[in-house]
Amino acid sequence: MPVTRRSAALLGAAALAVTAFLPVTTASATTPTGTPQLGTAGTGATLLPDAAAAGWLSRQFVNGDHLETSFGGVGYPDQGLTIDAVLAFAASHSADQTAAKATAWLAQPANLSGYLGDGVTESYAGATAKLLLAAEVRGTDPTSFGGVDLPTRLRALLTPSGRFSDHSQYGDYSNTFGQSLALIALDRTPGGAPASAADFLAGSACADGGFPAAFGQPTCTSDPDATAMAVQALAATGRPAAASAGLDWLTAHQGTDGSFATGTATAGNANSTGLAGEALLSQGRLLPGLKAWSALYKLQVGCSGAAGTQGAIAYDSTGFNAANAVRATTQAVLGLSGVALVDLSAQGANPAAPTLACPSN
Repeated sequence: MPVTRRSAALLGAAALAVTAFLPVTTASATTPTGTPQLGTAGTGATLLPDAAAAGWLSRQFVNGDHLETSFGGVGYPDQGLTIDAVLAFAASHSADQTAAKATAWLAQPANLSGYLGDGVTESYAGATAKLLLAAEVRGTDPTSFGGVDLPTRLRALLTPSGRFSDHSQYGDYSNTFGQSLALIALDRTPGGAPASAADFLAGSACADGGFPAAFGQPTCTSDPDATAMAVQALAATGRPAAASAGLDWLTAHQGTDGSFATGTATAGNANSTGLAGEALLSQGRLLPGLKAWSALYKLQVGCSGAAGTQGAIAYDSTGFNAANAVRATTQAVLGLSGVALVDLSAQGANPAAPTLACPSN
């Protein structure tokens, strides 16, 4: 049964108790020391870690309406990363003003076509699905988002096999992530998600129950990020057996510290742990979900960190790194909130971007 926002907060409180019995990391920039990591937003209400992280994330926006990715020292607008943040704001129920500005920025024609494709010669399944979900979460009309009917365009990319595929002269880069997002987003529409698409995703599972990052590879290798997304999509579209097998795989591949690692890496990271934690908590796997929550909490920069970094989630135990903290924080918030993607809503979110109440602030 999906975890509601209220029960997710209760899970957060329970996770605080779990952390008392788990070893503390040694990364001084990310370990809460001296001053408690959790504070208040200045209203007397307890500030949960997901809201603190979302507040920091909001302050990283360029011109207050979008995020950028840097290449060679030059910043480029990143629509996908901006959408990740919009979803994180909804999950944490905070920073709604920034989310609203970001949604308006995404709807601008130049930003829209550059991300989705022009809808004629170029059309990208994963991007369309992700933006459709964001529009639904924000409560905007997805059939006329910046003049684009997102559900119709996404359904047009469904192939006879059940796979949502890119229509592009550059090749088809559709994958498990995009397929899962398409199912989750379309499940929220009046027409629902196509059964053939859910069957295709369920059929892509590896023999061990996990899901690969890409389709059609010579060897099926399960990936935690892809599995976490597939689990949520299959649970939402009535494929409980396949979802349960994926959850079993995640549980079996969780690190002793509660984190999740990708590929051949041995150390966990916030991105994978955030996605896996969200899947586990939202689908009722509470113990491993709380362990993932605790691992994320230990990566959050507390009051012992520099003022401009407090609230951020470090990518790993080496500590805060500005080059990867934004992306890490967007996905970590999902695991800290424990709200399923299919249930995300910005309705009633706090307009403000919270700040940890630290003595130096």
